[in-house]
Amino acid sequence: MTLLHPSLSEPFSPWMLGAPLYMPAHRRDLVAIANGEKLPFLRSMIFCTEDAVSDADIDNSLRHLAACLPDFDDHAGRFRFIRVRNPEVLARLLALPHIEKIDGFVLPKFTEEVFDAYFSQLQGTAFKVMPTLETREVFDGLAMLRLRERLVQADIFPRILMLRIGGNDLMNVLGLRRPRGLTIYDTPMGHVIAQLVILFKPYHFALSAPVFDYLNDTATLHKEIVLDLAHGLTGKTAIHPDQIPAIEAAYAVDREDYEMALSLNDDDAPAVFRMHNSMCEVATHQQWGKAILHRQSCYGVKMPRTLDEYAGLAVS
Repeated sequence: MTLLHPSLSEPFSPWMLGAPLYMPAHRRDLVAIANGEKLPFLRSMIFCTEDAVSDADIDNSLRHLAACLPDFDDHAGRFRFIRVRNPEVLARLLALPHIEKIDGFVLPKFTEEVFDAYFSQLQGTAFKVMPTLETREVFDGLAMLRLRERLVQADIFPRILMLRIGGNDLMNVLGLRRPRGLTIYDTPMGHVIAQLVILFKPYHFALSAPVFDYLNDTATLHKEIVLDLAHGLTGKTAIHPDQIPAIEAAYAVDREDYEMALSLNDDDAPAVFRMHNSMCEVATHQQWGKAILHRQSCYGVKMPRTLDEYAGLAVS
């Protein structure tokens, strides 16, 4: 999905969010992070008032956000969201002075039951939202169909940047946790992600990739990102700043894919042609090509491996 973002003069691609970093809304360095003085490489961030904040700390977190908002730069070159706790917290946030310095909100545990409570409050505002699919209703195909029918409404759809897949919450519903050394696709969640892609992607919703829990297993993280991309997922939330370079480096596109994408979107391209020993058919591959071009505009083209890297691969 590509749409016009209120703070940009050109169409917004979900790839521009990169690997969003969640952080508790009561962090002392919130302003420094929001303005890029700290963690300057962040493309986007999500200040959390839900799972990262205890019940006892919610009021302090909201007061802290209220105190920080006036010091947020108007044009910090990064996207800033707040993950609300529930519709009541959204109401309190919307009433804060300077809340317009936030780009939008993440809506947790999003279902039909809370649909009206959220969207009725957002009418007449410019805020974008990212509903998170992370409750047991996700396992009910009919419930997801009903939710999709409401999300595609003309007054709702343009407000949605993407749908977030809450992998850990969904695993919790199943009483499971992803084992070390396995991707999320090696668990029952692989089937669930595929079903969500089938249900929502044809209707032009972007879907984000679930978090990767482990900080010391970059090999499995990379393998999982490859599978995220194969499923058409856009962006992977980071649980720690150290994950962000690895995630975003993996989003750089292969040169051959980039060249094919350019050719597929050339107005003078033949209907079918051969390139890099692949069949390229405009009618069936052009949307893939556009997605590749969006990725490339954000992350560039992968650099070729050095001789030393090839030698390392041969040894392994």
